[in-house]
Amino acid sequence: MAQAAKGSKVRVSYTGRLEDGSIFDASETCIGWEEGTGPLEFTIGDGSVILGFNGAVIGMTPGEEKTVFIPVDQAYGAYKEELVADLERKDIPKGMMPMPGEQLEIALEEGQIIPVTVLHVTPAKVTLDANHPLAGKDLTFRIRLDELL
Repeated sequence: MAQAAKGSKVRVSYTGRLEDGSIFDASETCIGWEEGTGPLEFTIGDGSVILGFNGAVIGMTPGEEKTVFIPVDQAYGAYKEELVADLERKDIPKGMMPMPGEQLEIALEEGQIIPVTVLHVTPAKVTLDANHPLAGKDLTFRIRLDELL
């Protein structure tokens, strides 16, 4: 039977869990996750998924299922304090009321758009975090190779 290899286009189903067992993403609705996103399609080695997930699929055959542990350095990387910044309230668009936990997009001078999370809000400042929400976390995935495309 054919195996997934670098350059293979694949369709996988998955459940991603944090160290405490909580689900942070899943392709199918399951206990603890009510919003399945559907199977994921990607080409192995194209950089569209995290390194550890990409490597886990290599060698799998259609219908095969496995659970893999993906350490921080093969997931979203270390949490970087330098990606946390305070903005003066006067620099926030008028009428905008950011709330802790809210996801926003910030346009940089070069035109690049980056997602940020609001950490803290005070009358004088808003603290934003540009780290990926899963930065600094080890991840565990249950992966099933549904199909080689």
